[in-house]
Parts: sequence; structure tokens; C-alpha cells
Amino acid sequence: MTDHDTGTADRDAFFVDGRWHAPATTESTEVLEAATGAVLGRAALASTPDVDSAVAAARTALDGPWGRMTGAERAAVMRRLAAVLTSRARETAALVSRENGMPRSLSIGANGFAPPLMLDYYAGLAEGLDDEDLRSGMLARVSVRRGPVGVVAAVTPWNYPQALAAMKIAPALAAGCTVVLKPAPETALDAYAWADAAAEAGLPAGVLNILPGGREAGAHLVAHPVVDKVAFTGSTAAGRAIGETCGRLLRPVTLELGGKSAALLAEDADLNAFLAALPEVSLANNGQTCHACTRILAPRGRYDEIVDAVTDTVRALPVGDPLDKATRIGPLVSAAQRDRVLGLVGAGRAAGARLTTGGGVPAGRDRGWFVEPTVVAGVDNDSLLAREEIFGPVLCVLPYDDEDDAVRIANDSEYGLGGTVWTTDPGRGAAIADRIRSGTVGVNHYALDVLGPFGGVKASGLGRELGPEGLAAYVALKSVYLPPESR
Repeated sequence: MTDHDTGTADRDAFFVDGRWHAPATTESTEVLEAATGAVLGRAALASTPDVDSAVAAARTALDGPWGRMTGAERAAVMRRLAAVLTSRARETAALVSRENGMPRSLSIGANGFAPPLMLDYYAGLAEGLDDEDLRSGMLARVSVRRGPVGVVAAVTPWNYPQALAAMKIAPALAAGCTVVLKPAPETALDAYAWADAAAEAGLPAGVLNILPGGREAGAHLVAHPVVDKVAFTGSTAAGRAIGETCGRLLRPVTLELGGKSAALLAEDADLNAFLAALPEVSLANNGQTCHACTRILAPRGRYDEIVDAVTDTVRALPVGDPLDKATRIGPLVSAAQRDRVLGLVGAGRAAGARLTTGGGVPAGRDRGWFVEPTVVAGVDNDSLLAREEIFGPVLCVLPYDDEDDAVRIANDSEYGLGGTVWTTDPGRGAAIADRIRSGTVGVNHYALDVLGPFGGVKASGLGRELGPEGLAAYVALKSVYLPPESR
């Protein structure tokens, strides 16, 4: 059963300074349903005057009542916001699935209930931020004060729009920052779930401002002179440009970028355990996941066995409407993304890659932007399909000779965001994980947890989100030197 509302939902105003504001221009975008190509609605797109207004509102709120609240007072507001988001979680998750093709079974957690969970977690941390840290030294008593870093520009992509927004909004609000959120045009409609919830929860004016926009608006926001910090999730190419801007401005920046992670199957790996987890570990969100383990490293002596087993598993995954509970692989976000993925697969095939399943558009799926889940064998780690972040349901199975060779291949990538190790010896798995150059590695599973810092190395980004470390990125430290105690 699916639930497709045939009506459209237009959003023709921006949420700025706690109110709905008409855009400065008439520029807008159609948001299309990934499974059908039908119009879901139209959303206004921000121009530079809209960005200026939102940043000004955020600065006023920072310098006003929000900036003077205690951590406990901010926590109470955050929990109200979390409660409203929770009440709308399933509705929001379904909208995201329609926008970007994410199977609803995944979206309910990632885009429905994860954001309020993060708000609740960081609300708890906010309550401890006011604790004084007084240090007695030889020359002074040092009072270390923790305050907000300031106005935050949060720029988010379309693949996990609600969760990735929460990974920035929740710690920023906990620290006492104010936020201007610029979501991607492809998922502009679901971004208003934050605006609607902020209005209902009574979030003070200007604390959270929502401005869907394109590249020009994003660039203006990132470089805005009143912005104090940038938090970005997206492509490595865009991240490099943002990093250059922030470096020139000496502006703090968190960058969560691309990946090409490896699932390393040790000689003693339980293949059935890996196959059971494969849809979540390697093909979550139809492969539109930055940390997906899309390179599967197999011991040479078990290579054919693993290729056959992975192929059978992937071929059997139900492809269909993302709102259908049975669907494991939905459509990609857009026609452009589908064509890019098919183009890369075609180029890999022309270079000699052997497709063991998939590689085209599923039969009967001419509407929408579907790609068959695909497995590639007969390639090495230097091949296009093993090095490029495809961002679609395409897996490569690569052979290795021994453990050192497997670690070498896992590390032979410009990226370093995720990864997994599969072995019946967890201690050995942890030891191998320590050798992999990546911000995160799972042993016999992979699951982001709000308690653990998440982020990458190399071309996968800078900084960390989630955990207490994610809050630290939004906290400014000040040392106040007091006279030493008399002796």
C-alpha cells in the first residue's frame, strides 16, 4: 500500500525572524516526485536580499533574548521543538521519500524520529554548559567561559535532509547560536517542517531561519560578513570551494563530504551475516549515502563465492515505490542523478568491467528515476567504478591477497569517511579497523549513533558532527584571568 497525495504543496514564503516573509524575487523551483516525475509542489528560492534579511535576523536574536538565555532555558525550548517534530515525524518522512526516493522504512527513522532525538540529546548537554570551569594556576585563577560561536550558516544536501539539518541545528541551538538553514532545492518542501515546528513550539524570533536556495544564495550565505561559522554537508567539490572561502575569512567550518568506503571481508568472515546487513551497509537510501560501503573487498580464495552471493542478494532486493513497505531500493533523486549513475556504469563496462547483475533501468519503471541495483566484478581498485563516488546502487567486488593487501586497498582512496570490517573475531576486527584511515569504521555492522563523533579524513571533510565533539564546534571559549588567591 502506498499513499500518494495527488495535490501539490507550494511554499511561496520564507521563515525569517519568526515570521513568513515574501521573497525578494519571483525565482522558484518545482520539487518533483522521484518515483513518478510528477510535481509535488513549488518552492521559492532565496536571493541575496533574502539571505541578508535572514542573517540580520539571526544576529539580532543572538544579541537579544536568545543570547541571554541559560543553557537550561534553551534546553526547554529545544525539547518543545523536538516534541512538535515528533508529532509530525511520519508525515515528514513520507514527504522526504517522495522528494528523494528514500524507502520510507529508512526515512521514518532518519528523517522522522532522528531529528527530535538529536534535539533531546543536545538539550541535555546544553544544561551543563553554564557550569563554571575555574582553574587555579601560578599566575592567575582562570575562569574558562563557554559561549556561542555566533551566527551559523547551515547548508544541507538532499539525501538525508532532515537528519543532516538536525546534526547542525541541534548542537548550534544547544550552544546558544542562531541558525540560517539553506536546504537543497530538490528537497525544499520538507525543510519547512522545521519552520512549521519552530512556529508552533514558540522558538524565539530569528533563532532559526529557513531559506531554500541555489548555489548563488549558498555562496552569498557562506561568505556573508555577519556569519560566524559554516556547517556544510555535500559534495567534495563544493566543500573545497566553501573551505577556501572560510579559510580566506578565517571562519570556522565543518565539512562533511563524499566517500567511497570499503567493506573488508576477512578470510573468516561470516558471509551470511554480511549479506543480511548489505542493504543497510552498502545500499542505504538507494546508494545515495556518503558513508556507504560500495567497495566490497573479498579474499582471493573466496572471491567467486562472494561475488555470486553478493550478486544473488542484490538481484533479489525489491525495487519499487519508496512509500511501499516492501521496497528496499527506490528511485534516485532526479533524472540528472539517474543519468549520471547510468553513464558511469556504461563507462565502466566499456573499460572492461563485468556486470553480474543490474546496470540499467528496471523493467516497467519508465516513470521516475530508477536504476537497477548493480554489482560489478572483474575490476581492480584503479578502475573508474572503484574510485568514483557514484551515489547510486552500484557495488564493486574487489579481490585481495592478504590482510595487509586488504588494508592497502581500503586506504587507497582519496576519501576516508566510513568503512566496515567483517570477521568472526571481533578483536581482530577492531585491530583491522585501527589500520583503516577513515573517520568511522564498523565491526560486523555500521550504525551512526548520536553519541559518536561522525566525519571524515582526506577528501571526506573536516571536523566532526554528533557526540559532545559535535557541540564543541559551536562553542566559543574565553579565558577570564582573575587575580590569584592570596596565600
